[in-house]
Amino acid sequence: MPNVTSILTASFNNAFYAVLSFIPKFFAGLIILLIGIVIASIVKQIIVSLFKAIKLEALLKKYGVPEMKEEFTWSNILSEITRWFIIVVFLIPTADVWGMPRIISVLNEFLNYLPNVFVAAVIAMVGFVFARLAHDIVLASLRGVDLRTSETIASVSRWAINVFVILAVLNQLGVASDLIRILFTGLVAMLAIAGGIAFGLGGQGTAKDIVEGLRKKLK
Repeated sequence: MPNVTSILTASFNNAFYAVLSFIPKFFAGLIILLIGIVIASIVKQIIVSLFKAIKLEALLKKYGVPEMKEEFTWSNILSEITRWFIIVVFLIPTADVWGMPRIISVLNEFLNYLPNVFVAAVIAMVGFVFARLAHDIVLASLRGVDLRTSETIASVSRWAINVFVILAVLNQLGVASDLIRILFTGLVAMLAIAGGIAFGLGGQGTAKDIVEGLRKKLK
């Protein structure tokens, strides 16, 4: 019985000293994490204020970029990505102080992935703006054509670019990269075949006139 008592006492003592020795590390890591959260929140507010100053949402709306709910605006998305990037940067030394090497590995992977999300958001914004510009350019260049036809061609051009943008975003995020490449190749092939058929059928008369003219000259 005394042996059991001594074993239990030794176990409790070890646990007590382990907790006691971890308390300073816990507070040190907590301070680092709180500093990171404060800095991240300040940076987020600065970015949101900057985007409001340049009226980013109104500018994107002008160029036809899809609107989102108030809490998921483009300004909030970009600023939130930046905030989490800073928080994760401070979480790594926090986990190091707390002695959590596996957590550090996971955080490093997450930290390496976050820039992909930021780049994907930028690609989406720029791509949607370019799609709207392409729509307006095509519409303006087809003024001599029937209004309904020109609007249809412009809309098809815009949606084709939007699809390319979505595929590019998914590829940047690493979502089913092989499938995205196959879909991208198939889409390009489909557009090329459709364009070839359309121009082929539409240009039959012109091609016939050119061939007949050459025959007459040769005769």
